[in-house]
Amino acid sequence: MSRSPWPWLRTLCAVAILAALLWRLGTDAFVSGVRRVTVPALLAALGIGLFTTVLSAWRWCLVANRIGLPLRLPGAIADYYRSLFLNATLPAGVLGDAHRAVAHGRSAGDVGRAVRAVVLERTAGQIVLFAAGAVVLAAAPVPALARGLLPGAGAAVAVLAGTAALAALAAVLVRRSRPGGRIARSLAATLAATLADLRAGLLARNTWPGVLGLSAAVLAGHVTLFLVAARTAGTHAPAGTLVPLALLALLVMGLPVNVGGFGPREAFTAVAFGAVGLGAGQGLATSVVYGVLAFAASLPGAAVLLLRRGTRPAAAGDPGSGRAVPAAAGSAAEHREDLGERRDEVVDHVLPLAGRGA
Repeated sequence: MSRSPWPWLRTLCAVAILAALLWRLGTDAFVSGVRRVTVPALLAALGIGLFTTVLSAWRWCLVANRIGLPLRLPGAIADYYRSLFLNATLPAGVLGDAHRAVAHGRSAGDVGRAVRAVVLERTAGQIVLFAAGAVVLAAAPVPALARGLLPGAGAAVAVLAGTAALAALAAVLVRRSRPGGRIARSLAATLAATLADLRAGLLARNTWPGVLGLSAAVLAGHVTLFLVAARTAGTHAPAGTLVPLALLALLVMGLPVNVGGFGPREAFTAVAFGAVGLGAGQGLATSVVYGVLAFAASLPGAAVLLLRRGTRPAAAGDPGSGRAVPAAAGSAAEHREDLGERRDEVVDHVLPLAGRGA
């Protein structure tokens, strides 16, 4: 199938945002943010990362098992760490999830359902994030923040509209070579399967409380990491001021125009911190520290990659065990080619679902 240009378009958007910030605020905030990172902050990031990754993997297991895909927690934790590291280091920011979904699908014998499991568990986290953001802002509105962001609302709408247009163009380019009837049948089948998995994996009476609780705990971990980043960057504002900013920053990070999370987050924190009187430079420094700490929290995923080098996921006869069995060693080029093929396979399944699931 044709390769989608969308990952490279959104990478260019992220680079453009960062370049604009550098031009506007200079390099001092970036450099200051990196220099302020301390060993205690890195250790805190690793601890928080362990907490959020274990709970995220547990959520993934819960959803996957409910829709009929065996998945055990030890293997899921390792795979989740690996996906976080790949998301943080490779373009597009979703290749780790693509790798995780397809690897699980191949071992379980159902790639499409495995992709839907990943999309559903990530979507559950986003729903909780949106709900928490709405509740916090309604209970403790930040008028100064609203006034500061309103002048840029037009530009934000323009960026989002452009992003949507580029996404639509990418989807058309990916599928333009396929017969119309095949696309219609594929969409209908995918929609039916997705609705069935949604009911079983998220909405069932014995599923949604666990998914909700795990997602809320994961969100609390991410907010805590943001507070650690703010303190490390030298921000002394009370938590009541920083928590709404953290939730909004996490929402902005969901925009599919970033490089390892960097891009819109830095732009938002610079504007938001300036709007509440904390200073744009301080907001940018906080965001940079957060990015460094988040990357540090994903580093166990690099160890997973090294330990599993020359191995492949468990065969279909032992799905979801989390064990690796020997496989023929391949070159780095072959590994990159395989990862690209996995990405394309996931894009083929995910585009009809609603694009990025998390």
